[in-house]
Amino acid sequence: MAKAFPGGYFGRALIVDLDTAATEVKPLPESVLRSFIGGAGLGAWLMHELCPPGIDPLEPPAPLMFVFSPLVGTPLTTSAKFAVVAKSPLTGRLTDALASSHFAIAGKLTGHDAIVLRGRCADRSVAVIDGDSVTLTPADDLWGLPAADAERRLRERMGPAWRVAAIGPAGERQVRYATISHDGRHAGRGGLGAVLGSKLCKAVVVRASRKVAPADPGAVLAAAKELRGRSFGPATAKYRELGTMANLLAFNAISTLPTRNFSAARFDEAPALGDEEVSTLRQVARNSCASCSIGCEHIYRGSGGKNTRMEYENVFALGPLCGVSDPDAVIAASGRCDELGIDTISAGGTIAWAMESAEAGLIDAPWLRFGDGDALIRAIEEIGTREGLGELLAEGSRRASRAVGQGSEAFAAHVKGLELPGYEPRTLQAMALGLAVNARGADHNRSGAYEVDLAGGHDRLTGGAPQVAGAIETEDRAAIMDSLILCKFLRGVFEDPFAEWAALLRTVTGWDVDAAELARTARRIVIAKRLFNLREGWTREEDWLPERFLTQSLELDSGRAAALTPDRLTGMVNAYYRGRGLEPTGVPEPGTLRELDLENMSQFDRGSTAIREN
Repeated sequence: MAKAFPGGYFGRALIVDLDTAATEVKPLPESVLRSFIGGAGLGAWLMHELCPPGIDPLEPPAPLMFVFSPLVGTPLTTSAKFAVVAKSPLTGRLTDALASSHFAIAGKLTGHDAIVLRGRCADRSVAVIDGDSVTLTPADDLWGLPAADAERRLRERMGPAWRVAAIGPAGERQVRYATISHDGRHAGRGGLGAVLGSKLCKAVVVRASRKVAPADPGAVLAAAKELRGRSFGPATAKYRELGTMANLLAFNAISTLPTRNFSAARFDEAPALGDEEVSTLRQVARNSCASCSIGCEHIYRGSGGKNTRMEYENVFALGPLCGVSDPDAVIAASGRCDELGIDTISAGGTIAWAMESAEAGLIDAPWLRFGDGDALIRAIEEIGTREGLGELLAEGSRRASRAVGQGSEAFAAHVKGLELPGYEPRTLQAMALGLAVNARGADHNRSGAYEVDLAGGHDRLTGGAPQVAGAIETEDRAAIMDSLILCKFLRGVFEDPFAEWAALLRTVTGWDVDAAELARTARRIVIAKRLFNLREGWTREEDWLPERFLTQSLELDSGRAAALTPDRLTGMVNAYYRGRGLEPTGVPEPGTLRELDLENMSQFDRGSTAIREN
């Protein structure tokens, strides 16, 4: 008698050739699923399998993947999430962006654990996926529309059972940090919308037509009830009651709010953006993602009457980072990014670099100045249309600074090409390491090292062994949460995370997985991502921070100077490598590969990596 497949899985990936709409099914062995789980982890394995080495991310053979997890479709709170995975056109390295929506449930219930798009449509098209059947339909009437409008029109045309992931005009024009959107949410970082746009595919439309059962439905229901109750507790109260906007004034108070392109860590006008009274007057609604009991989404109304979802990262990147304190301008800029389909963090980071460059006379844009809300919105508009200065800025701060030169690369705030999120590395030095070494680039979701800095147990203005250990631990936890997939805002409700996550996975799959196995899985996923980047040309020099953070200190109100030296960062990176089982070059040691069963992924030249000399 054949062994039953583990609960929560179909054991198959659908591969779609957009040239012809032909499909094939790739079996996903149970051993692979147990080793990589789903979401970002399974996506990393699939990229090793299906992405041609050295491919340009915007070339037709480059794959774009929607990857699901065993928890999708269960009643477990925050589990209606999926990962979009590809080689990033912004960084040239692996990227995975997570999002919550009903698309996750419907996409999984097409009968697949992943949907992979390859090739390029002959004309502007929509990919319609119904079970194993794929149809390409014309998208001429949708081209140029915001993703939300395209989604609305498609659902009106096809019916409410269909779910849509779409790109906006920025994705069509291959802005290198364009997003993919659905249900008002965004797979935001790394330019995944540009990859879909390069395939002349406006949207992917899916309909649930299959069922997948957990191994122990009764146990899953009981776990869901218990987890839902905990999700209403104090660990999530901030997100539920205030949203992440609450971070703005808190970070400003401790000098970790990036301001004017990271030239400062306090923004004197921050109360104009984060004051509780202002927030109360402008907030008009609260909302939840699909299958979520937290309800972190806070909707604000701008001066034009438009409603926009606002979060800390939107406000930091389009407010203090650009020196803009006008709430109406920041809300309008964020709303326009949503309409165009642009990542707000990379948009803000690239515009802030351009503002500094313009003020220094390095680029000819006298209209672009820190603090000018109208200039901010104009820059976003030009990026979305690739007109005027937008043709340069649509490439991201790394490419733009290399084109401009004249020393502007020193203050282009990115790692591996991905612009920094709203955490000042000099005053959060565990986070400085997390930003430097992460496979995706400067990212706060794949490395939660700021938790170590903000917990209060260690001096956040210094970096040493405790900060390195914390960076590794938070990166491992993120790898599992991004593969299960569960929302990061739920992380505080787990007292013994790996044991509790293993228990959830056991009830769904039927595996006898425990905390030790899951901790090993986390390490495997982190190293698998590094191995993909190594295959694509990564060197140790990329695990670094821009010159500004290593040569310019910050004077704090306390009288202390926040300084991150090259020697200190080198020491932390070296210690991180040792803790991860990597050689001094950042390459995994042979023993690490054997321990994690990753020897078949080690397709790179060990002699090609470089050690930075300081």
